Amino acid sequence: MKIVFSLLFFVLQAAIAQSQEHVATADRAMVATVHPLATDAALKSLSDGGNAVDAALTAAITLGVVDGYNSGIGGGCFILIRTPDGKLITVDGRETAPKQATAEMFYSDGKPDTALSQVGALASGTPGAVAAYHMAWKKAGSLPWETHFQEAIHIAENGFAISDRYARLLASRKQLFEQFAASEALFIRDGKTLAAGERFVQEELASTLKGIAQEGPEYFYRGKVAALIADWMDANGGVMTRRDLATYQAKLRSPVVSTYRGHTIVGFPPPSSGGTHVGQILNMMEEFPLSEYYRDSTTKYTHVVAEAMKLAFADRAYWLGDADFTRVPQGLIAKSYARDLSRRIDLDAAITVKSHGLPPRKFPARSERHTTHIAVADSEGYWVAMTATINTSFGSKVVIPGTGIIMNNEMDDFALAPGIANAFGLLGSEANKVEALKRPLSSMSPTIVLKDGQPMLTVGAAGGPKIITSVVLGISRIVDLEMSPREAIEEPRFHHQWSPDRLYLERTNEPELLNRMKQLGHTVYSTSSAGISQMIYRDPESGRFMGVSDPRTAGKASGR
Repeated sequence: MKIVFSLLFFVLQAAIAQSQEHVATADRAMVATVHPLATDAALKSLSDGGNAVDAALTAAITLGVVDGYNSGIGGGCFILIRTPDGKLITVDGRETAPKQATAEMFYSDGKPDTALSQVGALASGTPGAVAAYHMAWKKAGSLPWETHFQEAIHIAENGFAISDRYARLLASRKQLFEQFAASEALFIRDGKTLAAGERFVQEELASTLKGIAQEGPEYFYRGKVAALIADWMDANGGVMTRRDLATYQAKLRSPVVSTYRGHTIVGFPPPSSGGTHVGQILNMMEEFPLSEYYRDSTTKYTHVVAEAMKLAFADRAYWLGDADFTRVPQGLIAKSYARDLSRRIDLDAAITVKSHGLPPRKFPARSERHTTHIAVADSEGYWVAMTATINTSFGSKVVIPGTGIIMNNEMDDFALAPGIANAFGLLGSEANKVEALKRPLSSMSPTIVLKDGQPMLTVGAAGGPKIITSVVLGISRIVDLEMSPREAIEEPRFHHQWSPDRLYLERTNEPELLNRMKQLGHTVYSTSSAGISQMIYRDPESGRFMGVSDPRTAGKASGR
């Protein structure tokens, strides 16, 4: 019995220790990412005298090594920064369609073929991550450029033990990797994909990172890396050229700013749909006494929020696209429009939403036009929300020979044709059609929330369209339900994206809630995860930071 008790004690201690990795408090700075090695690298950056921007960039580059199935330099990112003087810097590093890209190149036998937009040479947009990192560094970084790469290079050269999840993802995509020589060489040994616990060394990626660290973005966009990418694309039926890479530019955007119950919500503009639709959903929610609903019954709260999600995603499918190509209605986040939409919500039954709404100012003037989230804040006053991605796990499944770079499959985020859903089941319209040099629509939603003009929290998520709803729930649980940051992230989530007309409930929700939502007319689908979120909150009285890394994955929050 003593042996059994001792074993149970150690199991419980290990579980507590793992749980504690997800939540941390600190006075000077806080970091939350999906991988402990990336969080530790960011903390080292802070210890070396860097600010939150330096730490976020270090974390992002390190995640491209240890969490490469989600993000990396072969993909893109959105970076939202608030500086100590209150300035907002919004860096768009979204991938662009190659100049020769057309919708027709994703057709097979006269029909749209999503396999072509998801796997192989045609699936990738021109990567924007490196250019965005460099722009953010120039605007607000304090450490030398090359220092952000040191930990990532060390880990790539010496290897790290891959997790159970990493191993499962590799195994499930083995046949796809076997289509591409460099992918097979990197991930497969003796006919089997790498196993959990096996040390994963990425020498070619380390060499690539060294080149970028020493020579800057030129090495990636106009140097050796650009030549290797373009040559591989040319030899394998792709359309991305050296000119596409050489002319890529990260862009500064104007953030989407909305309000919610006395708080200012700062989100990312198109080509992100996150800032617009987080604001739109919250505007609809503001029309209802949600805290009262939640106290009485989680059913009414869940129902109203899910209906608001549904209405917003119907608008997303029609109106949203790259603002450099599409007139995105500014009225989508108008309070008056939210009131109109909220009147359609029936408290006693799920509604059928056949199509998009008609927001005011539909055609404003053109503006100057699988994933991971990083949250960092420091006592100096820098706050960073960064979401990075190569789209679905391992992107296009292509590793470019000689570079170690896993290429994105962001072309799948375009609307290939009316009624054709992408890998996340999302539909689109003309606003998000494939066009040369256009940025595909994204759900990435890096967000900063202010109270009385001061940053209160930063939140973001991974999970395709579930990013938007994870951010909404994170904000609502803090503002409406007065949950702690830990509770706001740990509580079971739900998600609705209009099409398919399905309410996703995490399996950890109470079974009774599932039954009650069915009774209201929702088509309920049980899911293991409705997004992976990171949050940093600063207590307005003590000034202390609390960081939370989502316990749905083996991430880490830590501060100093």
